[in-house]
This record gives sequence, C-alpha cells and structure tokens, in this order.
Amino acid sequence: MKVTIRFFAAARERAKRTTLELELPAGSKVFELTSALLAKIPELAPLLPKLRIAVAEEFAGPDEVIPEGAEVALIPPVAGGSGGLYRLQGAPLSLQEVVDAVSGYARGGLVTFTGAVRDQSHGKKVTRLEYEAYAPMAQKKLARIGEEAREKWPGTEVAVLHRLGTLTPGELAVVIAVSAPHRKEAFRACEYVIERLKEDVPIWKKEFAEDGEVWVGLGP
Repeated sequence: MKVTIRFFAAARERAKRTTLELELPAGSKVFELTSALLAKIPELAPLLPKLRIAVAEEFAGPDEVIPEGAEVALIPPVAGGSGGLYRLQGAPLSLQEVVDAVSGYARGGLVTFTGAVRDQSHGKKVTRLEYEAYAPMAQKKLARIGEEAREKWPGTEVAVLHRLGTLTPGELAVVIAVSAPHRKEAFRACEYVIERLKEDVPIWKKEFAEDGEVWVGLGP
C-alpha cells in the first residue's frame, strides 16, 4: 500500500523534504513504518525518539495499523516545552513514549508508573476489563493535573497515556512519566498525578470475572 508522510519543523529539516511517498505491506503498523522510514532517511534517527506520529490527523501508538492511503505526519515537540503529553488511545501503550516526552538535561529525576490489568480481584479471576471515557473532558482534566503538578513542583514535566477499550490481564492500562530537577519532587509529583487521575478524570472500567461483571467503584 502507498502511504504519504508529511514532515514538519525539525523533522522537515532533517529529512530535507516536506513529503514522502512510501510503499508498505498492507496492514503495516506504525512501528513498521518508522523502521522503513529510517532505512530510507537515516538522518532522522537522532530525532525519531522525540517525535510523535499522527495517522489521519490523530496521534497513533506504535502498534496501531495504518489504513490504506492514510496520511502520516511526523510531529516534533510543539513550542512551550517537551512535556505535556496527555492522550487516550485504543492502541497498546508505550512507556518509552512518555519517558521521551519528559526527558531533558535540566531534569535530573525521572519517575515512571505503569498500571497493568490484574488477573485477580477480590478473590475472583478477572478475564478482561473494558475502559471507556468522556474523552474530551478526560484529556482536559489530564492536562490540568499536569499543570497543577508543575505549579506545586516548578520544573516538573508530566506525560500520561491511558488505554481505552478491552484489555486482558497483563496489558498496560496507564503509563505515566514525571521528571523534575531533583528526585524528591519527581516522586511526589508522580504520586500526585496518579491520585488525581483516580479522583477526577472521567475514565471508567467494567470488570469481567468468571461469575459476572461490575463497574469498578459502583459495586454489582
């Protein structure tokens, strides 16, 4: 299949072009596209960890399938800082993506949190979880929590990715990375973001066990 790739800002300068037509096997995923792109334009290698990939004008994870004829964009960090990555997605999560989003020479402490689906809950075997969200509000709330952390601990940067849809035991539901000038602030800010997410962000999960299902937090 043919995919059109668009380059912006620093990515455009590295690639020395604004667009590229790339042939990929049908059903290729984002990580396969990036591998093919590096083979074609190796000059992008130092920049690629800092880029976000958009497919059909939506940010996409590494395991997302690229539709036939889709337009793909390489998005460098926007003006205003390297942090501030807040996204809900149906594709598997990448811890490295949130780490890259908050890394920087001025921040000596970096703390991550990874939340995975457990196979047991209250003595029952869990078969799957289903996550849903009021997505526009949830994204704004995540961004606001990041702003709160930066206000409390100056120099902090926050990135959060949260899954939606059906997840089975072992899959990642949320990944968070927080960086700060020093480790103490990074630990405190990360704990703050986790707790505030659980309190205020409109994301819900239904738990499916062998003997029934329940919305977590509401009971049977």
